[in-house]
Amino acid sequence: MTAVPGQLPAGQPLPADGLRLAFLVGTIAGGTARHVAALAGGCRRAGADVTVFGPGQARPAFDPALPFVPVRIGGRPRPATDAGAILGLRRELRRLRPDVVHAHGVRAGAFAAMAIPARAPGRPALAVTIHNAPPEGEPSRAVYGALERLCVRRADAVLCASADLAARMRDLGAARVTQFDVPAPVAEPPSAAAVARAAADIGADGRPVIVAVGRLARQKGFDVLVAAAARWRELVNPPRTVIAGTGPLAAQLAEQARQGGADVLLLGERDDVPALLAVADVFVLPSRWEARALVLQEAMRAGRAIVATKSGDTPALTGADAAVLIPPEDDAALAEAVLAVLADPALAATLGLAARARAAAFPTPADALRQAMDIYHGLVISRGTEHPRQHRLLD
Repeated sequence: MTAVPGQLPAGQPLPADGLRLAFLVGTIAGGTARHVAALAGGCRRAGADVTVFGPGQARPAFDPALPFVPVRIGGRPRPATDAGAILGLRRELRRLRPDVVHAHGVRAGAFAAMAIPARAPGRPALAVTIHNAPPEGEPSRAVYGALERLCVRRADAVLCASADLAARMRDLGAARVTQFDVPAPVAEPPSAAAVARAAADIGADGRPVIVAVGRLARQKGFDVLVAAAARWRELVNPPRTVIAGTGPLAAQLAEQARQGGADVLLLGERDDVPALLAVADVFVLPSRWEARALVLQEAMRAGRAIVATKSGDTPALTGADAAVLIPPEDDAALAEAVLAVLADPALAATLGLAARARAAAFPTPADALRQAMDIYHGLVISRGTEHPRQHRLLD
């Protein structure tokens, strides 16, 4: 972790009374909303005054006791709508006078940067967490790059969900960059009844089960997994491939599986991922890129045998011993790796044990809360006397 100037010494209690925080979330896709909900709820329980801003559809992810102000942050630039949303956010921030605004995602970070006047006395500190790599293709990548540069220029602290994102932000000129590992919630082991229900939904009839979980979007590489599953169709006992999640590519993936003769079951959105993992013989993460995927952390904690791509921070998460790592976008390598694990129970057991051992050392949500509070207090302290409430923090 890279320290933020003014950060409190390790282990010193972090008083939250009087600290005002505003969280801005731009998307509910993937684990971002879950992560922000955990941080916001944890800060409130620690005594901070917390308000959340974000799209209305994100509201159910947050504690009903948290004040939630709708802000229309779309996935793509919409000049007329965006301008109105930024002005509305500026009015709300002036009213609330937070000490720190913590925006999650590049779009949200850019909204916050434009809503906070650069030279206004007593303006809040701005922290921006970068959760994702730039999208593929132009002009989306160019627009994303411009928003990244705006975040880098205006943010008082840039937090990054993976080492490669942190390196990218430094290359763009960010002065204060912190790698902030986004931890998966620690789930209770599923009950026998929950596992039985998941197995019944999968309907493998004694065949091996391959499980993948995530948003049905190009980044996640599920088209590569479907292509790999098509290679297994002639086997005597082909694996049953299961993908849990929703997203824009659902119909396309279903059609790809039908045309390729692949035995792929699209389960849709599920709230029983631990039970699905318990049924899996192999968990697959076929992503084109990942930071520190929450579901991969869950699979490792569950001790699953894992096949994953060498993308983003996945190799750092699994190490060389807790997964079979393959190149992204290589369905032949993916198919071969899965069959190799299925054919070698000793290898599968070794992978599962190594995954569970590595997962035992992962940061917990409590660790993430501590790191976030440390950063918030450091930002307030570094501002000297700009915020009257800071005196409580320094007493």
